[in-house]
Amino acid sequence: MKIYEMKSVFILLLVLLFSFPAIGQDYKPILDHRNEWHFTTCNFGCYTDKYYTDGDTLVNGMMYKILDGYHFISRTFLLREDLAEKKLYFLKIRPSGGVEEYLLYDFTLQVGDSINMLNPITPFPQDGGYFKLDSIVPRPLVDGQNYDHFYFSPTPSNTISSENAIWVEGAGSLSLINAPGGFPDLNEVGALSCYFKNRDVFYANLDSIDDCTPVFMDIKKNNLEEVVLTTPNNSKSCMLHNATNVTQIVIYDINGKKLKTIDHNFKKNILVDMASYSPGSYFILAQGIGGSAKTFRILNK
Repeated sequence: MKIYEMKSVFILLLVLLFSFPAIGQDYKPILDHRNEWHFTTCNFGCYTDKYYTDGDTLVNGMMYKILDGYHFISRTFLLREDLAEKKLYFLKIRPSGGVEEYLLYDFTLQVGDSINMLNPITPFPQDGGYFKLDSIVPRPLVDGQNYDHFYFSPTPSNTISSENAIWVEGAGSLSLINAPGGFPDLNEVGALSCYFKNRDVFYANLDSIDDCTPVFMDIKKNNLEEVVLTTPNNSKSCMLHNATNVTQIVIYDINGKKLKTIDHNFKKNILVDMASYSPGSYFILAQGIGGSAKTFRILNK
């Protein structure tokens, strides 16, 4: 069984250069700060999932932000924004080590233009077919300033999608960030309820929730720095060491599906039995005091 600790690549100079290109003031970036999304679904009571950007990494010479939380817990899903082209891309890292990149947003579109909506790793069709941009309407957000809202509908030839889609300047889709063609419906798949840039609320829809409060912006990670995961050769178990500050362990499959949750009573070492799982890659998430978290990837043979 092989173990891979998922690490971010931080290159301060490139981040600064990437964050401040010479572009016009008519484009509001989506990823210009740390970001956090709250996504609410109200089937049989309302529940809000949360995900966020957590660090930067380089892939093929380009800078990406790492998505974490919700079903992005594997940290193999990345976002890249090209500010000069006003486009945002989603990248998926395959278990084999290859990558797939998808164009999600193109904010150069004008009324009457069409775009093939791609919704990778979402409840919507990955290839959602072509949508036409019907209108661009400026509407105020939390700060009282107007931001363009882009309203799309499927083209007459689109036999895949039947619902409309909405993008918001500076925020992206009113569905999941990786579902530009997703219709935001609280009573179905769900809808964006809060979006934060750093700790500031940029977008809020309080129809089904009480308030918008960021959860991940102040995560303390140092109390899990010493946690390591090991396994004997050909063993069907693994061991977390230095785990005194670990409160819970979650096992996920390679697609981000939660398989098991293990509560921990603050012992120094934790045995994780993988014998009941099929061969393949899995993620072990260690959650700690103060909201800290650390993820390991293992290959179960």
